[in-house]
Amino acid sequence: MALRLEELKRRAGECIEAASEPLGELSRAIWSRPELAYEEHQAHGALTRFFAGRPAWSVQPRYKLETAFRADWAWAPHGEEEDEGPGRAAEPPAALLRLGFLCEYDALPGIGHACGHNLIAEVGAAAALGLKGALESLAARRPDGTLRAPAVQVTVLGTPAEEGGGGKVKLIEAGAFENLDVVFMAHPFQEDAPYKPALANHHITVKYYGKTSHAAAYPWEGVNALDAAVLAYNNVSVLRQQMKPAWRVHGVIKQGGERANIIPSYTELAFFVRTPLLKDLPVLVDKAESCFRAAALATDCKIEFESKCPDYYSVLPNKSLQQTYMENGKSLGMEFSEKTTLSNLSGSTDFGNVSHVVPGIHAYFYIGSNALNHTEQFTEAAGSKVAQQYTLRTAKVLAMTAIDVIFKPGLLEQVREDFRQGKQEE
Repeated sequence: MALRLEELKRRAGECIEAASEPLGELSRAIWSRPELAYEEHQAHGALTRFFAGRPAWSVQPRYKLETAFRADWAWAPHGEEEDEGPGRAAEPPAALLRLGFLCEYDALPGIGHACGHNLIAEVGAAAALGLKGALESLAARRPDGTLRAPAVQVTVLGTPAEEGGGGKVKLIEAGAFENLDVVFMAHPFQEDAPYKPALANHHITVKYYGKTSHAAAYPWEGVNALDAAVLAYNNVSVLRQQMKPAWRVHGVIKQGGERANIIPSYTELAFFVRTPLLKDLPVLVDKAESCFRAAALATDCKIEFESKCPDYYSVLPNKSLQQTYMENGKSLGMEFSEKTTLSNLSGSTDFGNVSHVVPGIHAYFYIGSNALNHTEQFTEAAGSKVAQQYTLRTAKVLAMTAIDVIFKPGLLEQVREDFRQGKQEE
């Protein structure tokens, strides 16, 4: 069986290499026209055209969200195909293993693809193509009994608005992840890692309402909303002394007034509140909101809270998927640092919410640069030719990991057990 598995993995890699040019063009098309959350119309069009132009994919544009999409391909072991033949996108068999590959493609305001979501889209698309090619090669010959597999459906989900829009959360609520058995994605970074802890995150907008007045002639007639904003910012700074080391509260004053001689009647702050454990998030949110309310009380301003983005959950680890990914990655030259896997908190992602409803892996991959995410330097790196070889390698590793999930006895059940345990521990 080991030999046949290696043959399938090699075939997956060959299929990805064969599509390297159009995959690179897809990535560059997304990178060169950065679009913000829920505005990714060009990226949506590029990705749906990519799959619609390839054989046997069933594509659903604007899937449940305006800039989301879904592409499906179904496969059955030899002897179970429908009349259409192997690899057709017709009705899938009843007993089915459903594997999902996730694409992101939104950018950041002002600095474009500084988190490399163009590469995430490419990795998801490429890994799905590799898995499809490997399964088609198996279906082309009569099995010799060394490999046994269920029928498989390969699904690519285009998930918009990761950067502060909660696209995956909305897709979960709309039922997009129902019946998926395992999901795969990978995120560009400064090094390779099968997993990094991600923080649960609450987005909060704080609005203060005061009263305008002439700041020099009769300031006593005004109620200064800027004072409330400044006090709130400083209150949070004082709170940090009593916060746990991995807790985070950070924000900006988005609106602080118009002119120096007018007492501001309105100010607005945007804050992120983050904790490693989901259960700690409401605790820290309550502390932060107390800081904001105290500033309103001290200045006689009215206060209003708003949160347009759903909470992001912490990412549940899946040790079986992570170990399988590492084994495959090492076979292709990836180098993994244990400290990266176990510590060094990353930011937050709506994949965390996905990891609470379906087993999955959210790996990180090196792109040939030490540039930090969310910087202009990372934007440049994400659009470079150098990043392509690492992106395609990562896609191969994801496809190889999916092949193991399909064919290795007991692995799928262990992945499901890790998922159950992770939810209990969280």
